[in-house]
This record gives sequence, structure tokens and C-alpha cells, in this order.
Amino acid sequence: MKRTIALKLNIIEEEYQFLCEMQTTFAMACQFVSQNSEEKNRIRLHHDVYRSARKTIPQIGSQMVCNAIAKVSACRKALRKAKTLEFKQATSVHYDKRTYSLKNGILSLFTLQGRKQFSFQIGPFQEKYLEQGIIKEAELIRRGKRFFFNLVLDLPDPPTKPTGKIVAVDFGENTIAATSEGKLYGGGLLKSRRDQFLGCRKRLQSKGSQSSIQRLRQISGREKRHVKYVNHCIAKDIVEEAHNKGASMIVLEDLKNIRIRIKAGKKLRSRLHRWPFSQLRLFVEYKAQAKGIQVICVHPAYTSQTCSTCLQLGERDKHRFSCQNCGSLSHSDLNASQNLLRLGLTAVGSTGAVNSRHVAI
Repeated sequence: MKRTIALKLNIIEEEYQFLCEMQTTFAMACQFVSQNSEEKNRIRLHHDVYRSARKTIPQIGSQMVCNAIAKVSACRKALRKAKTLEFKQATSVHYDKRTYSLKNGILSLFTLQGRKQFSFQIGPFQEKYLEQGIIKEAELIRRGKRFFFNLVLDLPDPPTKPTGKIVAVDFGENTIAATSEGKLYGGGLLKSRRDQFLGCRKRLQSKGSQSSIQRLRQISGREKRHVKYVNHCIAKDIVEEAHNKGASMIVLEDLKNIRIRIKAGKKLRSRLHRWPFSQLRLFVEYKAQAKGIQVICVHPAYTSQTCSTCLQLGERDKHRFSCQNCGSLSHSDLNASQNLLRLGLTAVGSTGAVNSRHVAI
């Protein structure tokens, strides 16, 4: 599995200027590559622009031109829709094993002034990963007056223990997650908080002034951080619960393209597009991988409408699920999680391990 750790560089004013110059020049190289070829494939993109980039920006060096080409290629592949990329001065600098080295607690980086050595600060948690993993590519990132070196590590996958125990999780908007073990994670506070941010955005967007635009950027970042924090906490708790129960598999519902499948009005579409279920799923997957727990996704069709006791269609009224056939009464999301558990049991043996997630620590 891959993990990313952040090294905080200890730099003086002169070194800060060196790194800023490197960042600006690398952004120029990325912009040149982006403007002179529309190719996505890294190899073909290299053949299109390498020679002209070396002539136009000779000070950056041959290998950093290759890194700029790789960055543009990766950015284009990550886009959902084709559009023109713009690389600003704050663009992170991509480094590979030829342009940096890490030995005896000293980081050596390629700069426009030649190789420079830096000491760095690292937490004990990241230091443990650094001792265990194999260093791969990295990104140099500037935050204000500080520079961080985000280093990717290749760590051995923890062994999986097939215990036969499975935990299923149902995702929702009002109830963020419901596990087959009977635990609910309410989403009322998060939904209310996001509605406050939405109302504030509407008021600021109606003004259209420069100060309101600046305020919109601040609010956007604050909302994203809050939602990310909540999802991290829920994902951590779900995986810990599965690990403590001795589960070897977590079953999630596959909600891909749900925004396309559901035909709804403007208000419901807005709520669906603000529902970060994909982020929560990603967090559960990579945290489970670190515990040696497999994660699979099953199609959630009719799991919210089917009685988990008799498998007949029942009636759902918000959080209440009732079945006229067998008379069972339960929480609608817990009932759905039991149906997902049943689907997960039938899927055991016909699925492979989840894809490795590349995450930052």
C-alpha cells in the first residue's frame, strides 16, 4: 500500500528564495507543456514537447522537464471533462528519485542553483512509516512562508485474516452511515452546518463584489475541511468497529453515478451533489486496508425497500421501515445494512481485494 508523509523543511530566507524560483520555473515548464500539446499519454506527450521545452526553458534541466511532462499528463488523466489546464506560480513541484535523495536525515533537492541540502521536521507517526517504507515520488509544496516535501512511501500490505465475519455499511444523507452491527451515525448536525454554508454562499454570490468573492473562497475551504474531518472520524470508527469484531470484510454500497440515475428536482439535485459519499467510501477503504480488512461494493438496488427478515418489499417512511408481510419493524437504514450484509455474504469468493489507495498522512 502507498502512504504520503509530509516533511516540513527547515529553511532560511535565501533557501526560501531558491525554492520559490524553482517552483515558478517548474510552473512555467508545466504551462509550456500544456499549451504546446493536447496529448494525455505521457510517452506521446514527451515526444511532442520535450525538445522544444528544453530549448525554451534550459535552466530547469532535462529531468525536471520530464517531471513537468509527467505532471501535465497525470493532471489531464484526472480530469472528468477535457479543459485547458493552467499552472500558476503556486503549482507543486514534482520530484522523482533522480531529482532528490534522502540519506541520514538530510534531504537533497534539485534547484536552479544546483543540489541543495535541507534538514526537516517530522512527527513520530510519519517517522514510523519512513522507517518501514520504500521512498517513491514526491511533491514540493509551499504554504505561506513554509515549504513541505510530500513523500510517497510504498509500504507492505498487512496480512488479511479470513475470519468469515462481515460488517456492512449503508450510506445516507440524513443518517451518514448505519452498520449491520446496529450503530448509527447521524447526519443532522452536518446537514444543518452545510445548509448554513449554502445560505451564506447564496447571499455572497448575489452581491458579486470583490470582497464577497474573497469571502466565498474562505467559506469553501472551511466547509470542505469540516466535512472531511467528520468523514474521517466516521470512517475511523467504522473500521475500528469492524476490526474489534474480528471482521475480515466490510461491505459498502456502490453509489457510483447515483446523481445521474436519480431524476429529481433542483433542490434534491443540489443536496445530492453536496453529499460526499465518495470521500467517505475512500476513507473507509484505505483505513480498512491498513488493518488488513477487505472492502467490496455491491449494487444497492432495493436494499432500502426490501425487508431483511422475509425479503419482501416493505414500506419506508423516513427512518421507519415496516413490513406488511412478516410484521417486522426496524430503523430503515439498519434494515438496509442487513440487506447489504446478505449481498456481501453471497459475493464472498467471487471478488478480489480492493484497489490500493494512495493517501496522505
